[in-house]
Amino acid sequence: MMIPAIDLINGEVVRLYQGDYQQKTHYSTTPQAQQQAYAQAGASVMHFVDLDGAKDSSKRQLSTLKTLMPHKTMTIQVGGGIRNEDDVKQLFTLGADRIVIGSLAIKQPELVIDWLTKYGNEKIVLALDIKIDEQGNKTLPTHGWIKDSGVTLDDLMDKYIRANIKHILCTDISKDGTLTGTNVELYRELCQKYPSVAWQASGGIGSLDDIAALVPTGVNGVILGRALLEGKFTLNEAIQLWHNKKQAQQESNHAS
Repeated sequence: MMIPAIDLINGEVVRLYQGDYQQKTHYSTTPQAQQQAYAQAGASVMHFVDLDGAKDSSKRQLSTLKTLMPHKTMTIQVGGGIRNEDDVKQLFTLGADRIVIGSLAIKQPELVIDWLTKYGNEKIVLALDIKIDEQGNKTLPTHGWIKDSGVTLDDLMDKYIRANIKHILCTDISKDGTLTGTNVELYRELCQKYPSVAWQASGGIGSLDDIAALVPTGVNGVILGRALLEGKFTLNEAIQLWHNKKQAQQESNHAS
């Protein structure tokens, strides 16, 4: 499925380049208008990132988020600086369907696993930003990619798979915000290694061809941010392409 994403700063729609607050683009649309356009185009899941809350949880954009969720036709997942269970409860109270947890999922997996047990695996999305070195090691930086956590993807996944994790949003940070294509091999590897996870691919999508390349990997969803905002293609086109490619793949599988 296609998952349109909106990043928020001070109630405005923005995009960061590779997570850098100094390299941000403002868009003239409002988050409410953009959300409505995505809903009308057929999106069934919507992704919000509160970048103010990510920097300082006391500055979470509650008044803006309150206007965006709950939603009649879309599942809303929202993240940005989740640091404790009060943050989780606050967003659920506002109407979020799923809470997206990044750095804390790496630093305190036992705590997040407790939430998985308490709220259910449909309610929690891990957001794992992956840095791949020259040797192919997959490490997980935290705090907006600034700090090296010392944790590898495989080590972390062992814990969460045992806890029955379902939703993971995964970003190759070298691709984020670049529109230069996504890391197809990474997602193919993850889907084969952890088939019980509904993977959400994120970062680098700049064309419909980039989306088409992800269909055979087995990812469950594709996060679309900057490409939609800058008109590289429409959400309708992306949804239709995904549907057609999926259908063709299923027919091919049946035939063989």
